[in-house]
Amino acid sequence: MILLGIETSCDETSCSIIKDNIVLSNIVKTQEIHKEFGGVVPDLASKDHEKKILSIVNEAIKQSRIKLNDIDGIAVTYGSGLLGSLIVGLNFAKGLSIGLNIPLIGISHLEGHLSSGFINKEPKFPCISLIVSGGHTQIWLIESIHKFTVISNTVDDAAGEAFDKGARILGLGYPGGPEIEKMAKTGDPFKYDFPLPKVKNNIFNFSFSGLKTALLYKKNKLDSSGIYSENDLAASYQHAIIISLLDKLERVICHYKVYNVMIVGGVSANLYFREISLQLKEKYNLDIIFPDLEYCTDNAAMIAMAGYLKLLEGEKTDLSIEPNPNIIY
Repeated sequence: MILLGIETSCDETSCSIIKDNIVLSNIVKTQEIHKEFGGVVPDLASKDHEKKILSIVNEAIKQSRIKLNDIDGIAVTYGSGLLGSLIVGLNFAKGLSIGLNIPLIGISHLEGHLSSGFINKEPKFPCISLIVSGGHTQIWLIESIHKFTVISNTVDDAAGEAFDKGARILGLGYPGGPEIEKMAKTGDPFKYDFPLPKVKNNIFNFSFSGLKTALLYKKNKLDSSGIYSENDLAASYQHAIIISLLDKLERVICHYKVYNVMIVGGVSANLYFREISLQLKEKYNLDIIFPDLEYCTDNAAMIAMAGYLKLLEGEKTDLSIEPNPNIIY
């Protein structure tokens, strides 16, 4: 079975082809136009998707060495994300579905991230999945391919957003996660202490706005007191975010007694995150799965994989489906 996947929920225009659980192509074009603004501008994003989507789909088909008529179904992100960006991908997928007379499968963006752990992997059920991205920080209990339950959420900023805002405070570029990770490589993660965020009414929930504020105060104090290493500051801030994520994950693992774990989303590409998580793996003898690096950030392969799993079960989406910027799952 051959699936074509389309992802245009934010600032990546992506198309992927998978065949029987194998990725044949995964083209991802990240928009560069937003860097000068320090964040994604929705109108510019949707216009850029419109310009690029046809050529990216053609490139994915060419690279996969299949013909258009070989495709058995089309999976597309219909939420969550930016409304204008979602419309571009969804309408393109609908047109292709009608033209080729093949099924359309609408996929939640978060469902795509959850499915990224299935690419080139053999996950075991039940499992705990930590989704860490610029817009979401959640822990899910996955009992089967079709049964996902949200256990925890963030009450304010997502972890990726905390990286972006922290990078802005440190005078770094966008996106902030890779910039902070780069600076932190030569810094001391234990040089400065940051408070471990707590949420009183739910011990599993995340909060990162306080860390951002603590970084601002710490930097202002250090700026006024004299010479210091910004590499140490970046490393310590990164460490605080990662430890906060793993602390909540550990609580969930202990409570639910589930020791198969997936960590997915853009922040899961952080190599320091992967390194520190080994401590948790050894402590509880966990089976931890990280997606391959190319499938961590927004991409169409994870959307195609989610669609592939649904189509195997005979699930299809009506062409009347509309984009939903706020859908969770």
